[in-house]
Amino acid sequence: MMRHAIYGLMAEFENSDDLLSAARRAHEAGYRALDAFSPFPIEGLADAVGFHSTRVPLLCLVGGLIGCFGGFFLQYWPNVFGYPLDIGGKPYNSWPNFIPITFELTILCAGLATVLGMLALNGLPTPYHPVFNVPRFELATRNRFFLCIKADDPKFDLQKTKEFLATLKAKEVTEIES
Repeated sequence: MMRHAIYGLMAEFENSDDLLSAARRAHEAGYRALDAFSPFPIEGLADAVGFHSTRVPLLCLVGGLIGCFGGFFLQYWPNVFGYPLDIGGKPYNSWPNFIPITFELTILCAGLATVLGMLALNGLPTPYHPVFNVPRFELATRNRFFLCIKADDPKFDLQKTKEFLATLKAKEVTEIES
């Protein structure tokens, strides 16, 4: 009998308080490759699984700066170098006229960078994920709460981790095949 590679272990919980408590205890026990799944946001769950920072604000800033400099350059170059026109004696670099388009492109590029960066960093769209192999995982969108400890965690040992999850008021602990 061929044994499939293990992605990790998943524990099912009845309510959000049990999930939050289990996530905190797993993180305190030294597990770092954790994922939690819930039908609604739970305050403090991100901190409990060790998720503290994201690069989305940096992507937003970079996108905004690209939009700002790009918008200004797209107006500056043609008006000063490409096809300069003397309109009412105004200087070629009449930068106050460039502000509305520069502002709009700053907001547009920052928004696009934020949305696309968030999708990329979240790994979306994800048509397949190993947790979809757990039969009861479909309840994660309705009324159940799940905590996954991944096999690539340095502390992961199949038997010891399964015993640890069983001590956390888990209704069921399931192996996740890759």
